[in-house]
Amino acid sequence: MKKTISFIIVITALGIFSPAIKAQDTTTTAGQDIKHAAQKTGKTVKKTAKKVGNKTAEVASKGAARVVDQVYKGKQGPDGQTIYITNKSEYYWIDKKGHKNYITAGELKEKP
Repeated sequence: MKKTISFIIVITALGIFSPAIKAQDTTTTAGQDIKHAAQKTGKTVKKTAKKVGNKTAEVASKGAARVVDQVYKGKQGPDGQTIYITNKSEYYWIDKKGHKNYITAGELKEKP
């Protein structure tokens, strides 16, 4: 009877302390976890800020082009872009980063 009670006490004690032993067995500390999470968040913020900046530049460039230059209504760019004409009769379209891409009249396509 004493052996059975002793055995139950030992098993119970091992069962109670086993989660604590496993919790200390991890290879990373809380500080390392926080540092990793901060780096991951920083990369995500950087990527999103770049996308937002590119879209802002595109919208601003297209708005300025519509005010300053004329839109070529009968033609389109190589991939269906809107074509703008400067006062020097130069043709260009604006990419997703807000840059002007100049093209020749031979590269223009008819609009469907």
